[in-house]
Amino acid sequence: MKMFIVAALALFSLGATAQRTETVVDRVDQHTEKVLDHTDVTKKFNSHWFLNLQGGAQYTLGEAKFKDLISPNVQAAIGYQFSPVFGMRLQANGWQSKGGWSADVLPKQYKWKYVAPGLDFMFNLSNLLCGWNPERVFNVTAFLGGGANIGWDNGELNDIAASVKNNLGAYELEYVWDGTKIRPFGRGGLQFDFRLSDAVHFLIEGNANILSDKYNSKKAENPDWYFNGLAGFRINLGKTYKTETNDVYRDVVVYDTIYKTIIIDDGQPVKIDPIRRDVFFQRNKSNIEDTEVSKIKDIADYLNKYPQAKVDIRGYADVQTGNAKINARLAQERADIVVKTLIDDYGISADRITYSSYGDTVQPFAENDLNRVSICIAEVK
Repeated sequence: MKMFIVAALALFSLGATAQRTETVVDRVDQHTEKVLDHTDVTKKFNSHWFLNLQGGAQYTLGEAKFKDLISPNVQAAIGYQFSPVFGMRLQANGWQSKGGWSADVLPKQYKWKYVAPGLDFMFNLSNLLCGWNPERVFNVTAFLGGGANIGWDNGELNDIAASVKNNLGAYELEYVWDGTKIRPFGRGGLQFDFRLSDAVHFLIEGNANILSDKYNSKKAENPDWYFNGLAGFRINLGKTYKTETNDVYRDVVVYDTIYKTIIIDDGQPVKIDPIRRDVFFQRNKSNIEDTEVSKIKDIADYLNKYPQAKVDIRGYADVQTGNAKINARLAQERADIVVKTLIDDYGISADRITYSSYGDTVQPFAENDLNRVSICIAEVK
């Protein structure tokens, strides 16, 4: 009967132990978690529409003085940015062009009106050469395009031509046109873009336009040109980039007080070994030597790595030097200086530090001189 009771108790004890072990494992598993370490923010290009509104001046190539061939100019465009480098815009440029010549028998200059709708292919050179950056302050864009120049109101030159024909029959303007004329043109230029915000950019643009020799009504056996200098704004219609966020998590270190283990990535228990550093002192001294500083840093690094860890510091003095009273003071000072260094220099909380001193009553080392020491043991508890 007694043997049966003992066997039953033994089985019960084993069962209880197994159950307790399982409970510990469950508790550890339940406390395995991840916490947010940081968030990566990535910006990706977003294709979008844009609107350009610009104004400035035009110089129409001719024989009169430069200042006499300057006229006002405006331009509006709607476009689409397909990629960081490539875009297209449908633009309309116009207002006034001027012509002139150097013959003394004729008036020096005249003007007419025009509007020139066209299509431009645009290439962002800054993004092409330096990579896309949605926050870049300055961008350079080159463009090439063409369209139709629609000219009208050429009355000034027609009046001049009639006067010349009536009074100077030997001089005739061969390319004088009247009414409305539509001529193809080609053009290219550069645009300088200053980012004011994601939605609004300030633009400075220069473009050169080439047409047939008949544009300015003068026969010169070469194409006609006009050049525009413009300033204005680009308004992005919609977002120019998308923001993607990616949360990066780190593993929470979970400590088990029974087995002194932590749980890392795969949920397997890993043993944390304690760390010991012996900080030695000179005879009758309690200041930390340069050679010993790294040992205290090792203790601080361990405590910072494992927030559950604590350190125990014990100060000693060698029995062959001084007397018991002096050695008690030295041992205490040697423990105190290590504690102070951990708190003041490394920010270790005082509640994670325990310390004591033994004077010369305990000699941890067989060699006398080694007993001038503070023994520091940090471990996860």
